[in-house]
Amino acid sequence: MLSKKRSKLFYLFVFPWIFGFLFLTAGPMLYSLYLSFTNSSGFGTPDWVGLDNYSRMFNQDPLFWKSLGNTFFYTALSVPLSLVTGYLLAVLLNTKVKFMGVFRTIFYLPSIVPTVATSLLWMLIFQPNFGIANAILDFFGLPTSLWLLSEQMVKPTLVIMSLWGIGGGMVIYLAGLQEVPKSLYEAADMDGASTWRKFFNITVPMTSPVIFFQLIMGLIGALQVFTQAYVVSSGSGGPNYQSLFFVFYLYQQGFRYFNQGYGSAMAWILFFLVLILTGFIFNSVGKKVYYESGD
Repeated sequence: MLSKKRSKLFYLFVFPWIFGFLFLTAGPMLYSLYLSFTNSSGFGTPDWVGLDNYSRMFNQDPLFWKSLGNTFFYTALSVPLSLVTGYLLAVLLNTKVKFMGVFRTIFYLPSIVPTVATSLLWMLIFQPNFGIANAILDFFGLPTSLWLLSEQMVKPTLVIMSLWGIGGGMVIYLAGLQEVPKSLYEAADMDGASTWRKFFNITVPMTSPVIFFQLIMGLIGALQVFTQAYVVSSGSGGPNYQSLFFVFYLYQQGFRYFNQGYGSAMAWILFFLVLILTGFIFNSVGKKVYYESGD
């Protein structure tokens, strides 16, 4: 009798998640899969077109490849930089000095500011005529740049902007760093190990699960970059489509040009790209992650 009551209680508590997953996640995903084989515009009854959307994507749409290349370029730069800077910042903020809590708060706060607001702020910083970035370069006698208005610099500039939010990852790294057993450092000190040797032989291996988690999440997030590029280019993807990322182009197709069938096909291509890249990382980098035994 007691087990039946517990079972009912279990299903009662798990029901909101099941409902949300079926009707807010799995259902829309399956419907978008159906739409990817149609010419849906979001209005009226869509017509079945089979693989036409996918054929057009790979063979007739140069902006598809352009957006994909832009996204991979951004990901290849932003993910490693975010990992390294976030981790080193966490190591720095893991030391015991006065007012450390204040410093941690200061570095974390930018990560909770809305992306649109931070994008507008960075647009002012990188404004070619009166922005702070060019003012600093000019002060030191260095050549200035058009930044977000330059075809060559817009993607690197967006990468720099992405580093503004490393405080969120820093908190996760801090949690991992504080779980490293102090006895390991004490043993290393007795053996005369240097600071660098302790860092690479103790700190990094012991926090490798956290680094690996941040790598996976950073990769997925970078492949879905949208808001910053949309704001700084005023929804155009310029200059000359250099800031037209994959999800940005997907949004344009689905909600600006009302090609929701084509946009759904792009969404599924992105899904499989994320799946393949994540699987590759698990099978390569994942094997080098150190998991401490519970014994």
